[in-house]
Amino acid sequence: MPRLPISACLLAAASVPALLSSPVAAAPAGDVSEVVVTAAPFPVSIDSATTHIDILDRAKLDTAPAAGLGDMLNGLPGVRSTAFGPGASRPVVRGLSGPRVLVLENGVGLVDASTLSPDHAVASDPGQATRIEVLRGPSTLAYGGSGIGGVVNVLDNRVPSSLPDGIRGRLSASGANVDNSWATSGSVTAAIGKIAITLDGSTRRSGDYDVPVDPISTRLAAREGLRSAHDRKQRNAEVDAEAYGIGASYIGAGGDFIGASVKRTATDYGVPYPQLATRPAPGDEGPVRIHLRQTRYDLRGQKHIDAGPFETFRLSAGYADYQHAEISVDTGEVGTRFLSHGGEARLELVQKEMNGWQGAVGLQGLERRFEAIGDEAFVPPARIREAGAFTLQRLDRGSWGVEGGLRLDRRTVAAPTVGGDRGFTNASGSFGLFWRPTDGGFLSLSVSHNGRAPTEFELYANGPHPGTAAFELGDATLSSERVNSAELTARISRRIGRLEGHLYAARYDGYIEEAPTGAIEDGLPVYRFTQTDAEFRGAEIEAALNLVQEPAGSLSLVGTFDTVRGVSDTGRLARIPPWSVTGSLVWTGSWASAKAEVRRVAAQTRVAALELPTDGYTTMGAEISVKPFATHNWRLFIQGRNLTDVQMREHASFLKDIAPQPGRSVRVGTTISF
Repeated sequence: MPRLPISACLLAAASVPALLSSPVAAAPAGDVSEVVVTAAPFPVSIDSATTHIDILDRAKLDTAPAAGLGDMLNGLPGVRSTAFGPGASRPVVRGLSGPRVLVLENGVGLVDASTLSPDHAVASDPGQATRIEVLRGPSTLAYGGSGIGGVVNVLDNRVPSSLPDGIRGRLSASGANVDNSWATSGSVTAAIGKIAITLDGSTRRSGDYDVPVDPISTRLAAREGLRSAHDRKQRNAEVDAEAYGIGASYIGAGGDFIGASVKRTATDYGVPYPQLATRPAPGDEGPVRIHLRQTRYDLRGQKHIDAGPFETFRLSAGYADYQHAEISVDTGEVGTRFLSHGGEARLELVQKEMNGWQGAVGLQGLERRFEAIGDEAFVPPARIREAGAFTLQRLDRGSWGVEGGLRLDRRTVAAPTVGGDRGFTNASGSFGLFWRPTDGGFLSLSVSHNGRAPTEFELYANGPHPGTAAFELGDATLSSERVNSAELTARISRRIGRLEGHLYAARYDGYIEEAPTGAIEDGLPVYRFTQTDAEFRGAEIEAALNLVQEPAGSLSLVGTFDTVRGVSDTGRLARIPPWSVTGSLVWTGSWASAKAEVRRVAAQTRVAALELPTDGYTTMGAEISVKPFATHNWRLFIQGRNLTDVQMREHASFLKDIAPQPGRSVRVGTTISF
């Protein structure tokens, strides 16, 4: 990895203290920063968060690409995608993925199988979200030590928390040429007395997508002696997804409510495969499609109370019944079925604010049953139980403050068919200091200790796994993974612009790593889960410079940069993303907005054993959005992505050498809210 971007990152972070005392005029008094829902049960503004947080509100989601969760978030600083085809993508945060990144829906888990394998889709459609929050690093304590890498919380309004004024809703539709795709989503909320009712739904359809090069990379073809099919289509990449739900709440006085909802998710998608000039040998697995179904029930409520130091009681609970089948495209036979059902609940008591002191205590519990049936049942049936208790506290004295949290978790994994029954107890904690030297300036240092219990997959896997092209072996003797981390955050906001920087480092004791053994089983390389020590370090920068600020609109230059490195005692870690830098010119007006963007993703040559390097690329994009009628919330937009039609391979993906990202794409759409 080149040294210049890291040096530039450190230089920018080091220059922030000087900017904090800059004589540039402060932001206008009275500006209210956006509140982060996920960071804590009590209000914390995004400009006062001691770690890196991104928020995608409904306005951003309306014009975001119709895609899986990981692909939608890909490109945020420090966030990439597992990119396992358009049907299955999960976020990769600061080089970490799988069980180390918690994906939540309204603060509770999804109870799906997406952490088990990268070819398993997340059972949450971002098309239904009203807001998505992405937390990185130590800010994840409220949701468990498992979220060592980060938390992605998908929020919706299916359980209304307030009465609408009349009928409120939104509709959106879009289509793109690169994969002949189209997507729609919508919701409507109405009130009947003190009852609020919400209906929502989303659909997404796409076919095989165009690629600018042969799907199989030249490096893989040369190493394995493969003959590419010389196709400019990524085959078996179709997606047919829909989700719909209904919810209702009784709304009381002062923000109190209690409500429930039900949602049905149905997704059928293909998994990209090596497109060779000759068919695979008899007995080899051919193309596979996945047939996913989930029914989810949620209960949410809030009650203002006067009980000693506490003023608010909150409840969030969810139960899901999930299954997916992996079906051969050639024969129609079901190879393996994955079943997961269970529930998770959170109880929170929020304290009364006292002279800048906020706090909360909470309990969290989960029970889930998992079973795999069929040819690829390489993980035995398991019953997982978790219980946790936590407290978060924050003192904000205006110019300075402190915050901290403690959490105790107990996790048990029972797998009776293999005689497995393990229990893990983990204590986690965090502490942060922050300082506001001037209006619009913020500095903080956060440290944390987290413990993560191994999953049933890491403990008991034993068999061929075509999804990762490996024969995977768990280790029933694994202990909890523990990590000590630190993050330095700096922000400065002035009329001329805004700068935010983050430096972080994490040291793992007992990092659970899937390492190659050098053996071959069933024609696949054997990988075994082992424990070593590991280190991650990196940086993220976001900056915006206001070039024009007029009543008719504003013109800004926006840039982001991120880098991460990960090594263990056995060497470099696999699928660590290379550095990237993005620059955008953004016009925002009352009736129109536009953006032109250039993004550079570096080559990744710091690779693990048996891993191939990945070429870097520079891509361009543009977007224009117009609001034809000033009195109506109707918007039309057109977007161009990868306009230079370059080869893009996501290094964090298992499929990077057989499935590049889509080529040049034009997408048009419309959104309306009422």
